[in-house]
Amino acid sequence: MHEAPLFPPNASQATTLVTTRVEIPDLVAQVYEAAPPEERRALLAMLLRPLGLLSLAAIGNGIFAHLRLHGGWPDFRPPGEDLDRVRASDIAALVHHVQQVSIETVQGLAALLKGSPVLAGSAAAAMLVAVLLQHSRRRRAEPAGHTDEAGTAG
Repeated sequence: MHEAPLFPPNASQATTLVTTRVEIPDLVAQVYEAAPPEERRALLAMLLRPLGLLSLAAIGNGIFAHLRLHGGWPDFRPPGEDLDRVRASDIAALVHHVQQVSIETVQGLAALLKGSPVLAGSAAAAMLVAVLLQHSRRRRAEPAGHTDEAGTAG
């Protein structure tokens, strides 16, 4: 029985393979789980910025509203134990919501990850950056006013 190679021959095929198997929210959740507290704060600060308290209260059983209220703003510094209470599923739900409100924020994660020496060596962060760059290129190539199958603007 012939098995497919573990890695596709080029980066374009690799990111296509990744996007079919793993979604952006799941990759961000993996990066969050592997990140130290300072990097978690930076990720959360970026993701929380475009959302109001009412939106945050509806995601992750209100954990993000709690973090936003008790972490300070704009100098976001929630305690480490609060950061540890955030589960991967909460992060995935947050990213899913942010994608609907501000795709620019999600695309901005690539710059944050590339600028972090701590996360630069993370496989999940590298995959996420590749996927985000691929999505960004695809969005720039789409004609203005394009909608996808779900009817959302692209």
